Amino acid sequence: MTKPLVAGNWKMHGNANTAAELATHLALHDSAFVGVEVVIFPPAVHLDRVITAAASSMVSVGAQNMSQWASGAYTGEVSGEMLNDIGCDYVLVGHSERRALFAESNQVVAEKFKAAQQQGLTPILCVGESLQQHQQGQTVKVVTEQIAAVTDLVGTKSLCKGVIAYEPVWAIGTGEVASPEQAQAVHTEIRSQLGSQGANTRIIYGGSVNATNAGALFAQPDIDGGLVGGASLEANEFLKIAQLMVQG
Repeated sequence: MTKPLVAGNWKMHGNANTAAELATHLALHDSAFVGVEVVIFPPAVHLDRVITAAASSMVSVGAQNMSQWASGAYTGEVSGEMLNDIGCDYVLVGHSERRALFAESNQVVAEKFKAAQQQGLTPILCVGESLQQHQQGQTVKVVTEQIAAVTDLVGTKSLCKGVIAYEPVWAIGTGEVASPEQAQAVHTEIRSQLGSQGANTRIIYGGSVNATNAGALFAQPDIDGGLVGGASLEANEFLKIAQLMVQG
């Protein structure tokens, strides 16, 4: 059975002290994570502090973004090698905010996915549709194209070694959330697209996940965990969500 995964995306919140305190609290209570893999994604400038705070615990640490380039004159960018060097295990690629606010195309996201794996990081590929696309019934088309860009570049086998996070854009930070049935339907489509190789691929759900709705989402057969946003900034809330994944 695939080990479920609960990830906390802290986005651009907090300072060095609050980041270290949150990571320390989670590390001290990591007995709640037995049976589930937990990854936290602090802002890049806090990675070193958080990695130190989470050391020797069951909490893994990842970066929210990385460059598709290995090195060079790319001011402000961070490479996969740099992230691996400081102790990161995971990296988010293709988060909807990166796609929408920073114009990252499917091809760029695919290149980041490949670069992450080349540097020993596990990429979490974020896919999902906008509200307009959702209303027009284009969910499967959009998600299929986003995944196909990666498989075209690295192949299905390599994609399946990573993690896929389905995050409907209309449900991120809005308080809206796809119903368990809606989320399950998309996860089923994704697993079908991956074929037999996708049987053990972790496909997690993201989009206003909290301790109130997580249990019903995690009970779905094709939802292998969650990508948690705002709720991951509250230590006890995040702990509850992780426990619900174990129970689910």
